[in-house]
Amino acid sequence: MRKFKKWLEHLLKHNTFIQTLYRVIMSAVFKFIGLFIRTDENLVLMNGHGFRYNDSPRAIYEKMAELGMLSRYRVVWALREAEKYEIEGAEKIEIDTPKYFLTALRAKYWISCVNIERALHFKKKNTIYLNTWHGASLNHVGNAVSKRNDFHYEHVNFFCINGEYERDFVIRDFNLLPESLLTSGYPRNDALYEADEQKTREFREALGIPEGKRVMLYAPTWRDSTDGGASHKLAPPIDWQRWKSELGDEWVVLLRTHPYTTKLMNVQFDDFVINCTDYPRINDLMIASDLLISDYSSTILDYSILEKPIICFGYDFEEYSAQRGFYFDMETVMPGGVVRNEDALLSRIKTIDWESERAEAKKLKDEHMEYGGNATLLCIDAVFGTDYSKK
Repeated sequence: MRKFKKWLEHLLKHNTFIQTLYRVIMSAVFKFIGLFIRTDENLVLMNGHGFRYNDSPRAIYEKMAELGMLSRYRVVWALREAEKYEIEGAEKIEIDTPKYFLTALRAKYWISCVNIERALHFKKKNTIYLNTWHGASLNHVGNAVSKRNDFHYEHVNFFCINGEYERDFVIRDFNLLPESLLTSGYPRNDALYEADEQKTREFREALGIPEGKRVMLYAPTWRDSTDGGASHKLAPPIDWQRWKSELGDEWVVLLRTHPYTTKLMNVQFDDFVINCTDYPRINDLMIASDLLISDYSSTILDYSILEKPIICFGYDFEEYSAQRGFYFDMETVMPGGVVRNEDALLSRIKTIDWESERAEAKKLKDEHMEYGGNATLLCIDAVFGTDYSKK
């Protein structure tokens, strides 16, 4: 059943005719059902990235708990393999089940960093929908992606952005109304603005990193499936034994793959390369590290908040650019441009100019991450009509 769902999701994403047929028929079905379901004024439906307990909805939920809001609001989390999660104070349901869609029709509030309606249109007028989204984009997103035409967010009440650079293309590529944009930054990134040396030490100790070692976080984005959605493989051209030989005395690598990646090739984990893909909070990994290596992931812009060195390792840059496309000239925007091969990458790591690289990261932050630091409270105020952000 899980393989069938993956195949169906892949088909819906990549076949415009099937997308349209599915959206029209199923939207009509759920709108009709919704006529007979009364809205629960205190019910909140949430989901995270990859349908895990994570990202900005988690930050919002935990702040709601801290503020005592759970005594008034009943929160339901929609998850994949919901039985694996313990979420104090919340109910859990499996995503894409009849119970999920009935809950969506009943809930007064929707909070998501991906989507609630699953490419459909059945939101009631009195439902308040916050979409925080899950990444400040370098590459094309929404309907700008080839063969995608399923983003119709005119009904979203609030959509978070990090800077004015995003405004025009998110309105266009998500079909958003300009008045829905919330200039808040992402709630998940508030913790990055609060990072300090003590937190760095705490997270390194929790990860078991020896004192005196430098830490690099390698966090590549996902690549689209080549087998009809059965898997999303990632095989960076990296000789990890060479890395260990040349860098192992000084460095430790935290390897974090994208939630959609299902198979990671060419790596054997040990005390030099640590598997952090299932570590629950990527913020901890960013704060614990001295250097980020990524490719086209939005993690690059998140990480710039810390004003620490960033290397863009685009080993498939030309191919990825042709297939997906970017909103910027990556060679100009990325600190130091795009590194194409392993030799150049290792040379950059071994000869890093820390002061210059930090300055480049700050420049990236200043140009793209204008808003942030108080996003969680701003989102809570917008959705629930409170004034917590002003206190």
